[in-house]
Amino acid sequence: MESEPVTTPFGRRPMSLAMLLKQRRGEAIAAGTTRNKWKLFRSVCEARAGLDVTDRALTVLDALLSFYPEDELSSERGLVVFPSNAQLSLRARGMAAATLRRQLAVLVEAGLISRKDSPNGKRYIRRNREGGIGEAYGFSLAPLLARAGEIEAIAARIAADRQMLRGMKERLTICRRDIAKLVAAAIEEAIPGDWERISSTFQVLLQRIPRAATLESIAPVLEELETIRLGIINTLESQNKIQIESTSESQIERHIQNSNPESTSESEPGLETGQEANRDPEPRAGSERREPGMAGKDGEGSRAIVRTNAGKLKSFPLGMVLQACPDIVDYGPGGTIANWRDLMMAAVVVRAMLGVSPSAYEEAASVMGPETAATVMACILQRAGHINSAGGYLRDLTQRAESSEFALGPMLMALLRTKNRFSDGPAHRPEMGTDLVQAASR
Repeated sequence: MESEPVTTPFGRRPMSLAMLLKQRRGEAIAAGTTRNKWKLFRSVCEARAGLDVTDRALTVLDALLSFYPEDELSSERGLVVFPSNAQLSLRARGMAAATLRRQLAVLVEAGLISRKDSPNGKRYIRRNREGGIGEAYGFSLAPLLARAGEIEAIAARIAADRQMLRGMKERLTICRRDIAKLVAAAIEEAIPGDWERISSTFQVLLQRIPRAATLESIAPVLEELETIRLGIINTLESQNKIQIESTSESQIERHIQNSNPESTSESEPGLETGQEANRDPEPRAGSERREPGMAGKDGEGSRAIVRTNAGKLKSFPLGMVLQACPDIVDYGPGGTIANWRDLMMAAVVVRAMLGVSPSAYEEAASVMGPETAATVMACILQRAGHINSAGGYLRDLTQRAESSEFALGPMLMALLRTKNRFSDGPAHRPEMGTDLVQAASR
């Protein structure tokens, strides 16, 4: 693309080196670069905090884009729009003229648009002999198209941070509930321990949680709360083991003084309450697990309960995910994926590329968990050629996960087996879209 002459501002607005650099940056558009203007505008809205623009400035940008005649932004068709202030104000929901000028200045300062002023400061076009646009004066959308990749990356990072923050808030809520109820149970059962100090520390940590929580502010608090919870659980489990050993040794000498033979023995610990309905010999997934060898001789002894997180699916090592789904690496920041945050950022980019709606992906992240949803998107990308509708496929897996019919492990193992099969030599390629559904439902 040939460099155009510098456009200095009309009237009293001064010229600066920053304005010159922004003009040249807007001209640096790679050949063949195109973007759907409304999808790019949505990315700008998602990246608003990183671009330092106001919501009213976005309203003006929306109005400017509506004056561009094509849906695809392309430098080959020209990127200058030339509406009058009156027409621009109407499409900006009746924004006042003074406010309109301020928000246009915000967009220029943010490097999303640039001014191309005419000799008299008016906005107009001059047509050539063929009837096309020979010269246009107004606002250029070239900086917006030139920064399309950067804007999409910022939007993906913010979306990944938002999902991670949502997950950390959920973990924080569960951790607060666990600590409060475990301490209350320990005090009620008279378990030895410095529970007053633990409660005081717990309340101090709660005071450190800001109302507008961020990843940086909530992460250290969550780490300390999880450490406290782990210490409480270890104390209660050690006390439970002592009671179990004591019960086993004195079981033959036990005497019952209660006149009701159906009641629980007085020597049984407090964990027996509410467990009579859970005597299954095998542990139930996502609910509770009994430690082997903890039942009494008559099957009614005390049992140590280990609770698991029933809200989210089991996660797998990041290395295993990348080995099964190597294609997702190209969409990570800088073409690499070093941690789960990078994988979630890449999943947001892949989601948009495959046409999966934001609502479908957010629902999947809410049901499965952010890490599992990102892993599922990596699996869908890996076999995208065999899946007709990525959005419908993801919604189907989300519904299966809600009804506990979805397992991530078989899906990853199916991809690993397929990868190993094709690396060993040519073979018949299966319909992996169907195979993944069947594997995930096992």
